[in-house]
Amino acid sequence: MREKYTKKTLMLEIIGILIALIFLIPFYFVLVNSVKSFAEILIDAAAWPKEILFSNYVKVWNIINFPRAFWNSLIITVASNIGIVVITSMAAWKMVRTPGRFSKILFIFFVSAMVIPFQTVMIPLMKLGGTLGIVNSIPGLIIMYFGFGVPLSLFLFHGFIKTVPFEIEEAARIDGCSQFGVFWRIVFPLLKPITVTVVILNTLWIWNDYLLPMLVLQDPDLRTIPLAASSFFAQYTKQWDMGLAALMLGIMPIIVFFLFLQKHIIKGIASGSIK
Repeated sequence: MREKYTKKTLMLEIIGILIALIFLIPFYFVLVNSVKSFAEILIDAAAWPKEILFSNYVKVWNIINFPRAFWNSLIITVASNIGIVVITSMAAWKMVRTPGRFSKILFIFFVSAMVIPFQTVMIPLMKLGGTLGIVNSIPGLIIMYFGFGVPLSLFLFHGFIKTVPFEIEEAARIDGCSQFGVFWRIVFPLLKPITVTVVILNTLWIWNDYLLPMLVLQDPDLRTIPLAASSFFAQYTKQWDMGLAALMLGIMPIIVFFLFLQKHIIKGIASGSIK
């Protein structure tokens, strides 16, 4: 029995490694070709570079004004995450602690928004944004991310809050704690695992998002990293050496962020799925 279990475990590990290697292939192409010349990429994109050209990164840094694009992406990602966490954690707590038909209908209403494709609301969203005057502004884009980030985050918080003992909140109220005090002093600190999960998932989405910033931000000074990287791929020109170097500069911060916090993802989702 032990031998069969060992062979089965070994086989699963081998399959897992092979799957991981398959998913790493695109990253290999981006990394390797980001330090090649344009001519060498056209000759053989899969080969190891004959000469490593770090000058590609220096040129890209100056051409797209990378510090500015990085700062724009950072502001949008951080502000959007703060708003999404505050809105959805409080809303989910209120829905869980006030059970009833209205709370159930409201929860279903928000969660059902996850199945609506962005393309179906894209044109009405731009018309509404133009009417409200929030197009071509970073605050306007952040507000839109609030709306699109609520469904999934609310769903995760809702499931996790069910595992928080209600007796703790009752004890705090008996001691004279206000409703906001109960949430921020008692409940919210207990939501750390799922909060980290929500932040990670939304950060990966917002940082790498291209379509919504492309529609909202027309000013070159407001470009995020994906928009800045796309400037190397015009209708008739494909600067693969510059474009791939720009992509590497853009994805390295988010890779470091993900590797640093990835252990919290499974913990948070597993805790939220208990009930």
